[in-house]
Amino acid sequence: MGRYAAERATLGAQPIVVLQDGAGRRVRVACHGAALIGFEVPRAGGVFDIAAGYRDEAEIVARPSSRFAIMVPFGGRIADARYTFDGQTQDLQPGVEGAARASRHGFVRGVDFEVASLQADEHSAHVALTTSAIRPQPGYPHAIDLTVTYTLDTGGLTLEVCMRNVGDNAAPCFFGWHPYFRVTEGEVDSWVLQVPAEVLVRADANLIALPGASAYVPLDDAPALDFREPRVIGDTILDQGYVDLDIEADGRIRTRLHDPASGFAIAVWQERGMMHTFTADTISSGVRQSVALEPMECMANAFNRPDCAEAIRLEPGAERRFRCGVEVETA
Repeated sequence: MGRYAAERATLGAQPIVVLQDGAGRRVRVACHGAALIGFEVPRAGGVFDIAAGYRDEAEIVARPSSRFAIMVPFGGRIADARYTFDGQTQDLQPGVEGAARASRHGFVRGVDFEVASLQADEHSAHVALTTSAIRPQPGYPHAIDLTVTYTLDTGGLTLEVCMRNVGDNAAPCFFGWHPYFRVTEGEVDSWVLQVPAEVLVRADANLIALPGASAYVPLDDAPALDFREPRVIGDTILDQGYVDLDIEADGRIRTRLHDPASGFAIAVWQERGMMHTFTADTISSGVRQSVALEPMECMANAFNRPDCAEAIRLEPGAERRFRCGVEVETA
């Protein structure tokens, strides 16, 4: 691959970091939100950006569709922006009523992260971005220090997140990532998807999982949303969570996206948690031109689910890590 490089740069007025290698792979990450904005890989004698990220400084600030959002201390939505933790009921939007109540994707999408480490050698390039912005606020009386590390090496791109509870009490906290990927130009209908899950999450119209065991549906009972075997997406509309993911021999769970016309394919991997898929049918731009493959520790509204209570609990002084990433399997 040749020697790696890591450097600071800007996109307009927005600070970014760039990781690259001698083979033509280039990763760009915005400091605002620690959002991946590009992952270029060699393809057919040129380069192809598999990341459908923010295109300019205006989009980095506006965050359309939460592309590549780092979601902490929760991913997805919290029903009615209310939850109960350790016997205390919390309201994330005090004074707000009706349809205006919405809390989603955590607290750091609009935060400017600091570059704590930026390094490269003959084996890899990495950047560690940190923030202490998660501090007591309405509905969340807790303090979390967050570090987001991107590493480019021969295996692809790895994202590792460390969440540390620096408060005095246990806190609800979990990680989610909101990336959008492409395997060719155009719409997703001809792309092949594989999600190695045994169970899907049944949700209501607001994408809140149904209560208790009613949320879990074996995929044998939902063939229209069954992607255990690779198959063409076609006109299927996906905004769907999957659980009970199958782990491969190396300890990674891989969700695969493939362009059969060219043979180009990627895999989004994670070590645990759930996978949420979204065919971008409702976003304001780029409709069905990318697929969101979202590794998450827990499902949306986990703060309100007894079956997620152990997974989201972070004791004072404790830290928890989550690793996921992207591999280019075929070029």
